[in-house]
Amino acid sequence: MKVQNCFNNSDTLRRYANSSSKEVINIPPLASAIFVSKIPFTRVLWRYTGKKPETLGANTRLYKWIPQNDLLGHPKTRAFVTHCGTNGIYEAIYHGVPIVGIPMFGDQHDNIARMKAKGAAVAVDLRRMTSADLLNALKAVINNPSYKENAMKLSRIHHDQPVKPLDRAVFWVEFVMRHKGAKHLRPAFHDLTWYQHHSLDVIGFLLACVATVAFLVTKCSLFCCWKYGKTAKKKKRE
Repeated sequence: MKVQNCFNNSDTLRRYANSSSKEVINIPPLASAIFVSKIPFTRVLWRYTGKKPETLGANTRLYKWIPQNDLLGHPKTRAFVTHCGTNGIYEAIYHGVPIVGIPMFGDQHDNIARMKAKGAAVAVDLRRMTSADLLNALKAVINNPSYKENAMKLSRIHHDQPVKPLDRAVFWVEFVMRHKGAKHLRPAFHDLTWYQHHSLDVIGFLLACVATVAFLVTKCSLFCCWKYGKTAKKKKRE
């Protein structure tokens, strides 16, 4: 129990990564049926809460929680296996870590497609993947230097800002405090009524316009039909 508790804290994770003479791979939760059985060329840190897989390699450690951002920032982290959530993607870009993406739903497919287009990721289809597919994707990302180079290129672009994000956040917090809530920056959205918030007034106006046009077209059509019928009857009597 003492050893297990020791492995569950971030300091041990850091020591484990630092002690590695090889590279480190960060693996967040994946489907419980997908196991990394043999990745002999590196150490693997896997955030996983299910039953320990029987095929788990000796070089793989399981953790219920991992300080993901800190681990991605470790100099020996070489790959990030992820479901391609937005936060994880931005953290990988920030630290210049290439990705093996296994998208599941929502915007995750779009996220990995964009990273693939930039040459910083490899995608694996969750519905069809095998352990060999995952292993090959990891080998490609780690052994092909272009993935790391492209990831670092994105990282440099991400870092190239006139003001650091933290400094910018501090400035705006202090700005609001200095100006007593900065009411001049309050969006007009908060002053709208409930029907304006849902654009019901706009929808009602548009429906009224459509109804008016439909009414006029119907009346004109009926008038033309009545006029034509009246003229036809008059000619028939003559």
